[in-house]
Formats: sequence, C-alpha cells, structure tokens
Amino acid sequence: MNQAEEFIKGKLQQRADKGILRKLSSATFQADFSSNDYLGFGRSAELNAKTEQILALIPAHQNGSGGSRLLSGNHWFTEETEQHIAAFHQAPAALLFNSGYDANLGLLSSLGQRGDTIIADELIHASLIDGARLSNANRYTFKHNDLNSLEAKLKLAKGNSYVVTESVFSMDGDTAPLTEISKLCKTYQANLIVDEAHALGIYGKHGAGLVQQRPDLEKDIFARVVTFGKALGCHGAAVLGSVNLKAYLINFARSFIYTTAAPIHTIANIRSAYQLLEQTDYTSLIREKINCYQNLIGKAALNNIPSTSAIHTVIYPDSHTAKKAAATLQEKGLDVRAILSPTVAEGKERLRICLHTFNTETEIQTLVKELIKTYSA
Repeated sequence: MNQAEEFIKGKLQQRADKGILRKLSSATFQADFSSNDYLGFGRSAELNAKTEQILALIPAHQNGSGGSRLLSGNHWFTEETEQHIAAFHQAPAALLFNSGYDANLGLLSSLGQRGDTIIADELIHASLIDGARLSNANRYTFKHNDLNSLEAKLKLAKGNSYVVTESVFSMDGDTAPLTEISKLCKTYQANLIVDEAHALGIYGKHGAGLVQQRPDLEKDIFARVVTFGKALGCHGAAVLGSVNLKAYLINFARSFIYTTAAPIHTIANIRSAYQLLEQTDYTSLIREKINCYQNLIGKAALNNIPSTSAIHTVIYPDSHTAKKAAATLQEKGLDVRAILSPTVAEGKERLRICLHTFNTETEIQTLVKELIKTYSA
C-alpha cells in the first residue's frame, strides 16, 4: 500500500474509532422526519404534471444544456424563469446556479477582494465558509446570533465589508435577528448577505422567505440566496440582488462560469415549484405540523433548541448516544438521523428532526412519544 493509501486508511480509522465515520445509506422508513422536502414537493405528482405541461410548450428542448451558459448552455426560458424568481422575491435580478453550494461558493469567493472583510455567523453553511475561504478577504466570525459580537467585528472591518448569515439555520433550526443585523450593517456601511435555503416555502407571503416576512427588509439586503433542493423539492439555487451584482457574478463567479448549465427540465421544475407556492397557502399547512410538534414536545424534559421553523433538534451528550437514539427510532419506522461532529461541535451531537406537510398527526405523536422514551433510556 502506497503512502497516499496509508494516509487515507489512517484518516478513516480515526473517524471509525470516534464513532463518526460517515457511510451512504439507501434505507427507507415509513415516516419521513429527515428529508428537507418540507412541503412534499419532492413527491408531488402535481409538480411533475406542471413540469411536463411547461416542457410541452418549449419546442425541441434537449435532454442536456450542451455547455455553460456563457457558451451554448443558455436558453430564453432560463432567463425568463430568472425574471419570474426576481419578481416573486421583490429583487431587481436573479441568477440561477446549479446548487446552493455553487451559489454560495461563487458569490463569496468572487466578492471578497484583498483588503475587504467577510464577517460570518459561526454556524453558517459549509458552502458559505468555503466561499469565504476561497476569497482574498480578511475573515471573521461572530458568536451565533450575537449582535454585540457582530458589532465588535464590524469595528475591525476594512475595505468593502460583507456580513453573512442564514435566515434559518440548518442544524439548529433557529432564526437570525435579521432586522437588528440589518440596522448594524447600515450603521457600519456593511453589505448583508442572507442565505434563505431553509426559509423558502416556510416563512413570508407564499413562502417567499424570512426576509420578505419583515416589512421592506429586502431593500436593505445586498444579496440573498434561495435554494430549490429543500422546500421546493427540485434542484438548483438563485442569487438575488442588483442588476450589477448579477452581471458581476456572470463575469467573475467561477462556479457559474465553468460549469455545464442545468437542463431545461430542471428549469421547468423550478418554475413549476414557484407556481405551486403561488397557488396554495403552504406556509399555513406546514405551520400546522410545526405547532402540533411544539405542543406535544413542549413539556418534555428534552435538551432541544427553540425553533419556529420546520427544523427541530434534540441534543445528546455525545455521538454514541445520538446514534443509538436514531437507531431506536428507525427501528420504529421513524426516519430520524443523528448529526455528529464535525458537522456540529463535539458535545452538540443531536437528532435533527424535519417536519413536513405530509406528516400525519399520528406520526408526529408517535415520534414525540418515542423521542421521550429514547431520551430517558
């Protein structure tokens, strides 16, 4: 075995020894409390039908795009869909990316120049962290949702400064104080970037997101990222911002420039998902499930993080107990997954519970009952 293979084997063994070695699984369970398909769009026959209707109106569409959007991969329907997304989110412009990871990576890596400053909440997505690392900007983190910590870092900022947060945090399920953060950014002339990945479909009119739930807040946001692989049940993402920002990303975001464009089927899928949001009050439907869970879990003696989103957590002292609790729930047909370090900090291992419009009241009741059993075991 050569030196590289020995290195790989050793790193894998280290994770195995800690009980945190990741493995792929295709197991299915009776009740889904794990996926990000909050509104059930990923399993929606109506979404499929709408997509096929749109494709029927686009003559001679191909299976693939054939190249990057700057070469042969652009299409009039893609541009029209970007205009639709921008109007829905009350933004001047939208630019589609192939995934939320690509959008975050391209946005932050291209914006931050030498002498600039990126200040990020300590719990932001890995894709935002990676984008900031690839930039040439100075980087700081502030304590999670801590305005005093953010202000202290803003006082150190130089050049163009960018404050980065999520509206709904993917692992804790809590929300950022966006109005207060925006005020601080105004005071220190910083540009606010908000990742709305887990807020789209859950908050705001027609599920437009947490930013648009706050009156006129979208006017004070430099850039928003909305992703479609969660509540919208399809794939891709868009950066929302000014017309100039869109043109800049087309010219400088490497994850946009140097990748094959999404096929028209994907774009039609995204357009259809937005149509569903506009036609039905899905935010009320998911709110019913969230309220049901909260009412049942409220008096239980669990170490959980308060959340009004579709994401809820139960914290365990270590990876072993979290994995054991997940396995016990899965034996009951409940798809609940353990989140382990390094995804979360050591000592913050947890069960991440996602609620969906298709979860029945009986399923939620069973989940809470079994959760309480596993926590006290």
